[in-house]
Amino acid sequence: MQKRKLGKSNLEVSALGLGCMGLNFGYGPAVEKQQGISLIRAAVERGVTFFDTAEVYGPFANEELVGEALAPFRDRVVIATKFGWDIKPNGERSGELNSRPEHIKEFTEAALKRLRVDAIDLLYQHRVDLNVPIEDVAGAVRELIQAGKVKHFGLSEAGAQTIRRAHAVQPVTALQSEYSLFWRQPETDVMPALEELGIGFVPFSPLGKGFLTGKIDENTTFDSTDFRNIVPRFTSENRKANQALVDLLTKVAAEKKATPAQIALAWLLAQKPWIVPIPGTTKLHRLEENLGGAEVELSAQDLHEIEEALSKVQIVGDRYPAYLQARVGR
Repeated sequence: MQKRKLGKSNLEVSALGLGCMGLNFGYGPAVEKQQGISLIRAAVERGVTFFDTAEVYGPFANEELVGEALAPFRDRVVIATKFGWDIKPNGERSGELNSRPEHIKEFTEAALKRLRVDAIDLLYQHRVDLNVPIEDVAGAVRELIQAGKVKHFGLSEAGAQTIRRAHAVQPVTALQSEYSLFWRQPETDVMPALEELGIGFVPFSPLGKGFLTGKIDENTTFDSTDFRNIVPRFTSENRKANQALVDLLTKVAAEKKATPAQIALAWLLAQKPWIVPIPGTTKLHRLEENLGGAEVELSAQDLHEIEEALSKVQIVGDRYPAYLQARVGR
């Protein structure tokens, strides 16, 4: 597995990371604990060094799973987690954001124990909290970095101006946001700011929440606990309308002797050298398929042809329901 550096930081990680959320949260029932541990360790064996989790995934259960799975490999891996939600010690969620400095510090002490680490490699604010100035958030993380409890600061789904304000207080190592052939909004203002400031980009949902794999169509049904049931882009009619994008990927994949998922990941990797996608999965064969995306090379001509074909494809449906859409890009 090739390595990449996140922006101008000295944080070097595998070109593809592993998003661990789906092992416990968001896409149906949690996997059995030992299955989750086995999958994470299989990723390490295959060269993955970058693992992503968050307090809210569970809550707590995903951090605990990642901590246990990676404990034997601590010196070989980079673990990223996220704060920013109002969660009680018993795991009860209010649904509200909370990035008050004292809450960030309380979270960090607890997360260090759950992750079984002495320092968190990359600590993200999960969503921008309009009730707390971003300068105060960055200042709190700076203090944690000075105390040796955190190594790098990140933001998730933040807008360009917020990124600039935070970066002025404590250098931001990485921005995590959704980005894929299914959602290209970051290209307009966020990515130019990242390039200017030397900040890495960690796309989540790089496979469009599974849609770009070609394994989902208008007739697919999701588990009752699956987040995609409330995503406008995943209504049956919108899946049918967006099938043209999957058809395009399938065509390119056939030419490259690859899979649609591998083409989608190769396309992301080809956009910038400081982009590190974090596809998630619960299955070993999908993990291996995804990692194969790092081996697919798309030439300038390939990228041009994909771009040209994409210009004729119209994506329909919002990526979030309205109440969640209001919390991104702030």
